[in-house]
Amino acid sequence: MLDPAIQARITRIKAPGRSALTDNAPVEATVKQVIDDVRKRGDAALHDYSREFDKVDVEHFEVSAAERQAAVDALDPQTRADTEFAIERVRAFAQAQRATLLPLEIEALPGLHLGHRIIPIARVGAYVPGGRYPLLSAPVMTIVPAKVAGCDEVIACLPPSAHQAMIAGCHLSGADRIFRVGGAQAIAAMAYGTQSIPAVDKIFGPGNAFVNEAKRQVFGQVGIDQLAGPSEIFVVADETGDAVTIAVDLLAQAEHDVRTRVGLITTHRALAEATLAEVERQLANLPTAGVAGPAWRDYGEIVVCEDEAAMLAYSDFIAAEHLQVHTRDAHATAARLRNYGSLFIGVSASVVYSDKCCGTNHTLPTMGAGRYTGGLWVGSYLKTCTHQWLDDRGVAAVGPPAIRQSASEGLEGHRRAAALRLAPKQLLAEIGV
Repeated sequence: MLDPAIQARITRIKAPGRSALTDNAPVEATVKQVIDDVRKRGDAALHDYSREFDKVDVEHFEVSAAERQAAVDALDPQTRADTEFAIERVRAFAQAQRATLLPLEIEALPGLHLGHRIIPIARVGAYVPGGRYPLLSAPVMTIVPAKVAGCDEVIACLPPSAHQAMIAGCHLSGADRIFRVGGAQAIAAMAYGTQSIPAVDKIFGPGNAFVNEAKRQVFGQVGIDQLAGPSEIFVVADETGDAVTIAVDLLAQAEHDVRTRVGLITTHRALAEATLAEVERQLANLPTAGVAGPAWRDYGEIVVCEDEAAMLAYSDFIAAEHLQVHTRDAHATAARLRNYGSLFIGVSASVVYSDKCCGTNHTLPTMGAGRYTGGLWVGSYLKTCTHQWLDDRGVAAVGPPAIRQSASEGLEGHRRAAALRLAPKQLLAEIGV
């Protein structure tokens, strides 16, 4: 909950009409049925759900090599060039991140050797949403980091009705296998495996409420990246903010989905009122107003804070997926923020650049999850696994306290295992061996 002291220092110029936290459709039972059915019947269930949900009768789920190449060849040359530009930017940033993750070996005490290895996950699944538009950046964000991480195999699933360009995006990004299966049934297939689709170790990628719920239900059987809700953008701004720019950026994100959360948190009431008017003005000639308008009406928010401290505290409470900083000293303001998915520092750093091609990943925490986690990155595809080895000096150092602690806890088996290494003859005689 928001600290009452902060609540008292903010004024809502526009409050959301609905709650994104409680406004999810009751999909749990439907998803459970789908998962159970796919788990039992495999491909047969996938065929049935493709006909029921996607209105498509899919003969072969896997996209062939010839079909993959045909999808790439069908791309407009500029679209392909732009997609390859985005792939290279995401790859370069992921490679730079990967270089910071190093194996470790230390001698913690004489004879006590500890360490860790950085191990790629063997097989991962990338769910690529269909959506209203062919979002070519979606496969780039989930597949390219997996290849940089060194995963053995990347399985991509996308709805059978997805634009052909999305197959091209999966191919160019490096997917090893691509399947025409969407929705909760795709998540179930990747989690448990079917006759056509192999089971994976971890599933990545955003989707609708059914996909999100399916990821929640299969977690444990497989890993998941995160539970991502509808997209979000908030802007923190002082009196230097520009209403036109803020309105453009809010509506750019609002056109993703009618449930997108968008908002302005400012210390300047005049900016708040000007932004409210500017959003309404721009909606009048925005071609995607049919989506952006309902998002603004139902989930848009503008808050005026008494001072910068209250502005930063409220922003950290919201923990927005995308957080833009439009203040006089944007870098200084950014350094004081801690809860967000990705931070966009200064007016020139538009969310759209990250959404598409600048290199940072656009798969980010939503619904306040930025308080405890960051977004998708190359490390999400890696395991940090520890190891240890001891010589006689190490056993002499850790054996006695391990024996005493085990005895004090009443764990005789533990005590014996520790004592066997320290004084084997004595322990073997004690237990009658």
